[in-house]
Amino acid sequence: ASLLLMASIMVTVGLCRRLTRRRLRSHQRLCIFLLEMFSTFQICACTNELCLLGNVEPKPHTALTLTYGFTVLHGLTLTGSTCNPCGTLQPMWGGGISVKMGGLKIGAQFMAAVLARMFMHFIWSLEMAEPHFGALSQSCGNPMQTTELQAFCIELLFSVVFQLTVLRVESVNPKYKVHLIALLITMLVYAGGNLTGAIFNPALAFSLHANCFYDKFLSYSLVYWIAPSLGKFLILYVS
Repeated sequence: ASLLLMASIMVTVGLCRRLTRRRLRSHQRLCIFLLEMFSTFQICACTNELCLLGNVEPKPHTALTLTYGFTVLHGLTLTGSTCNPCGTLQPMWGGGISVKMGGLKIGAQFMAAVLARMFMHFIWSLEMAEPHFGALSQSCGNPMQTTELQAFCIELLFSVVFQLTVLRVESVNPKYKVHLIALLITMLVYAGGNLTGAIFNPALAFSLHANCFYDKFLSYSLVYWIAPSLGKFLILYVS
């Protein structure tokens, strides 16, 4: 049921993206906003569901296999979208897009994060699958299983590694690049998923752990917003 749910989300988002391109081509800003929102919604909604499958046996093989598989699918179906506020900073810094357009994309990403969380909570309340039972009773899932300083350094390091890899594989054939990035993300999740969740995406982090931001805003914003953003700026400064 969970796999069917995620597949349905991806098909629906694909149809919405295609319809947006066809009907709103002349309205550039609205088209870009909706495309970024739909794409980020897909990643956030699917990752919310994947987190519930993290305890499915055999652990952690099932979770890592699903992470790799759906990361590949996201890469193949969401071409042209960033889905990460840190990724949007690069063209803003380099002058590829205006600050207004960058802000529009980041706004779309966080709006999608909130919508995805609300949608998944509604789906979980229906209890259509066993992993959904009791999912809504969790307040803060607390992905930070280490000190704040260590968590900050981990998310900073992972952001640097991820963004640097993305820059280095830009010239690689797209059908190979998506597998390389998916493999990297899976490796990072395996290495640090039990410590911080290995998210390195501010919008995704907010969608997954919004309650944690409400309870401990300062510490979670430092680890899941400031750290990955700082990692991106370090890459931009070095390159």
